[in-house]
Amino acid sequence: MAAGQAGATGARPWGLALVLLAAMGALFFSSYGLANWLASQRSAVPFFFFGWERQIPFVPWSIVPYWSIDLLYGLSFFLWRTRADLLTHARRLLAAQLISVACFIAFPLRFAFERPQADGLPGHLFTLLGGFDKPFNQAPSLHIGLLVILWVAYAMHARGGWRWLLHGWFALIGVSVLTTYQHHVIDVPTGWLVGWFCVFLFPFQRGQAAAGPAARGRTRQLAMRYAVAALAVGAVALALLSTSAVAALLLGWLALALACVAAIYRQGQATLFQKRHDGHMPLAARWVLAPYLLGAFANSRWWTRRQPGASEIVPGVWVGRLPGSAELRRLGADAVLDLSAELPRLAPAAWYRCVPVLDLTVPTPAQLDEAVGVLDAWHRDGRKVLVCCALGYSRSALVAGAWLSGHAGVHDAGETLALLRKYRPAVVLGPDSVAALSQFIGRQRAAAQVSGGAGHADLNA
Repeated sequence: MAAGQAGATGARPWGLALVLLAAMGALFFSSYGLANWLASQRSAVPFFFFGWERQIPFVPWSIVPYWSIDLLYGLSFFLWRTRADLLTHARRLLAAQLISVACFIAFPLRFAFERPQADGLPGHLFTLLGGFDKPFNQAPSLHIGLLVILWVAYAMHARGGWRWLLHGWFALIGVSVLTTYQHHVIDVPTGWLVGWFCVFLFPFQRGQAAAGPAARGRTRQLAMRYAVAALAVGAVALALLSTSAVAALLLGWLALALACVAAIYRQGQATLFQKRHDGHMPLAARWVLAPYLLGAFANSRWWTRRQPGASEIVPGVWVGRLPGSAELRRLGADAVLDLSAELPRLAPAAWYRCVPVLDLTVPTPAQLDEAVGVLDAWHRDGRKVLVCCALGYSRSALVAGAWLSGHAGVHDAGETLALLRKYRPAVVLGPDSVAALSQFIGRQRAAAQVSGGAGHADLNA
């Protein structure tokens, strides 16, 4: 961030943009051509399409938006004001190229339909395209993968009517891969997923929270579980590939999401979910992690189906699960303190603050101090606060208990936990959470003694 902000006041990195454009252009044509050549050396290259795809019309003029992505690709290197943003954009393009070409080489496919003849300008453009492109390099569509990355890049810079024009043109490019008879339908969602994965893999750092704590033993154990699950689901997806391409694609998507979650837990950094302080997740995270997010949401609702969504521990302060809009309105809460890292914000609130903590882990002392400080400030300002996580049983309960210890003047973790369970019996705090609560109470008492006061210390000071 510091480098990016410093660069924002200086000259644009035109020279670096030219160098990267030349290098990426050379890599594009050489690697894409290599994959085409390797496929052409095979005695037979398989194909896959759905029977209804024969109803997709051939639209000659759609070769114009199809070709336009090359111009947009080149110009995209000159959009950026800072070296850091330019390099992030280049990494996304490079990752999409490498992932797609690796798939083309490992699992080559060919286009199965015969393309009708085209006249005029479209005919010349098709002839030019055929000079270096062959009917191979199908799934995932590199065209679609690059489209996603470029769409995100240009959308960051477009405003007003230009933004709507941009969306319309990029949508035409997306459709054109089918109406030019360059790709089959299966290539589109696979390319779409590759593009969003690259955006997710290399986020712009503006507006992101600071990195979380380093990986610990507990997070590494959870990472291993997610990694094993990803491998198992991926193996099933491969086994189903010859039976049901749709099932294989959906399971492959789930395997990718689980692998990403495994990597996040391996690093032990909740901020890698990219959930912002306002509770929102960027579109890339929601696309890539969608199967996991849906599963996490369903799990949260299943485990809380027989319990109240939230429990009031003092007037105007609740602890519970991540709320929907109806739940929040029913409570009458106007402020949400969210401890979940893995679920995007579901409901609007006048005040919203996310302190992301990995599921099944204990907040660090810094996270606990930050969350309790926010809760204490909001309560003193007269706001009605819901402290939440996925279930409202552990992460949010620990924060609520830590705040409650000071508010109620309780100086023992066991007593605090008993008081908390009086209002929310389903609370589950393991030994590590109880130890974190004891340490918090100790820090609170020490801070109160140093300040010469009593009661709840001001953790925002």
